[in-house]
Amino acid sequence: MRFELYAAGIELANAFEELTDPEEQRMRFEADRARRVALAPDQDWPLDEAFLADLSALPSCSGIALGFDRLVMLAVGAPRLCDIMWFS
Repeated sequence: MRFELYAAGIELANAFEELTDPEEQRMRFEADRARRVALAPDQDWPLDEAFLADLSALPSCSGIALGFDRLVMLAVGAPRLCDIMWFS
């Protein structure tokens, strides 16, 4: 499951359910790896076997990322993110 939170046409948050199925994650990693190698054969690296092994111990979980910068942008009425960035 996944959802996004929008206000005034701006994405504020992105929520998702974590993939905790090691077989499904392995298939996705292998598919990504095959695409990467097809595009750039010198850009290959091994799968993270430790991560895949630990996935089965992970309980069902989810998360959400809220863009504080986007909240500030809305609060001050800035038209672009670069208008409120604290550094260049």
